[in-house]
Amino acid sequence: MSGKTSLALALLLLITTSCMVGPVYVPPTVPMAKAPDAYKELDPNWMPANPADTELKGDWWTLFNESILNDLEAKVALANQSLKASEARFREARAQIRINRASLYPTIGASPSTVGERYAADRPYFNAASANKGEADLLLPFDLNYEIDLWGRVRRTINAAKEETQASAADLATARLSLQTELAMDYFELRSADAQKKLLADTVTDYKEALRITTNRFEGGISAISDVYQAQTQLQAALVAESDITVARQQYEHAIAVLIGQPPASFSIAETPLNAQPPPIPTGLPSQLLERRPDIAAAERRANEANERIGIARAAFFPSLSLNAAIGFESTSIKSLFNASNFVYALGPGLSQTFFDAGRRAAISDQAYASFDEASANFRQTALDAYQQVEDNLTVLRVLAQESIQQHQATVAARGAQEIFNNRYVGGIDTYLQVVTAQNAALANERNEIDIMRRRMDSSVLLIKALGGGWNRSQLPKY
Repeated sequence: MSGKTSLALALLLLITTSCMVGPVYVPPTVPMAKAPDAYKELDPNWMPANPADTELKGDWWTLFNESILNDLEAKVALANQSLKASEARFREARAQIRINRASLYPTIGASPSTVGERYAADRPYFNAASANKGEADLLLPFDLNYEIDLWGRVRRTINAAKEETQASAADLATARLSLQTELAMDYFELRSADAQKKLLADTVTDYKEALRITTNRFEGGISAISDVYQAQTQLQAALVAESDITVARQQYEHAIAVLIGQPPASFSIAETPLNAQPPPIPTGLPSQLLERRPDIAAAERRANEANERIGIARAAFFPSLSLNAAIGFESTSIKSLFNASNFVYALGPGLSQTFFDAGRRAAISDQAYASFDEASANFRQTALDAYQQVEDNLTVLRVLAQESIQQHQATVAARGAQEIFNNRYVGGIDTYLQVVTAQNAALANERNEIDIMRRRMDSSVLLIKALGGGWNRSQLPKY
């Protein structure tokens, strides 16, 4: 067997038997509840109508049966600029896979050159008899450089890029879900403002009538001027509240316009008071939450990526082997450049090993281990935060459902009291101060009833976000 054949076989053996140094990845564990089959704060009265109702769908906003909201949500993914930025970061991460994968293959290039030289006769340590009028050197080389991945450094950089790409895909899903829920919340805030505005507009109408009555009674000598002042105060306060709600309503409309990528000046939504009940929301099982939250998936992928970087750091302690080759032609004349006698080549492996670096590689390795511990802790904390968000919003929905019933009863009672005191005032039994007090109580209870409705809708949206919005880990790209 020739020496060249032996060298080739030795290199092939090294390539095929190369290993990967560093720890094998084990996903960090997450503290789980003792009963992972149910959420603690789940309303025990809600049961799904059929098994298909136990999971959220990607178009979760259709649960609310709001056609305008459905149209707006469809525009977020197409026109929102923040989402486009997240999508660009995902494409950037995906391109990094190809960049790192290129290191598995040789780099081949050409660097032709031509140099003309003439030695001076008086050059030191130079034989004057060999002086010439100048000559050219033409060189046409092709170079090959290849680092053999003995210890898995290149393969781990590829894996790290894949995991970062999957994390970026999960980040994109998280950004999309956040924008969708922000839009839904702004929409229900706007509808709540519409309901408040209608209530206050009706109140202004009632207070104008009350002012007319008290003015007539004063002019007829039945009531004191103080009754007129109190009626005017009530009316002006209601007008101020109505104007304030108008400002809030416009701000929510502007926010929605920006979320769907439109200038606020060219966007408007017709006024429609909020009058809805939160839909039943399928929560699934707590044990499934880790698979349904894109931010948890992103944190787990980055823990895996950090583990790969430990292997990259450990590979630096071992020698690196590279294969370098150069072939081409060299001549002093372009006419004879490609003659067989002018063919030149250089071929040989190179081995390098660092013996002393003042602890640099050890520090980088320690840094990689610390980064993995940080990523693991971030993953666990993200999961715990997710469980808290689900339980928090389940609590809010359960308590607000009962509070809504209580508040409606209080509103009915306040309206009844207002009607009684108004009739007694007209009959000359009570003072107008008691009418004012009853009016304030009725208005406050009516506004609070609308606010509870708004909070229930917002908490429904936040619960859907906490559950992942119908996303699933299987949607991560495969590489």
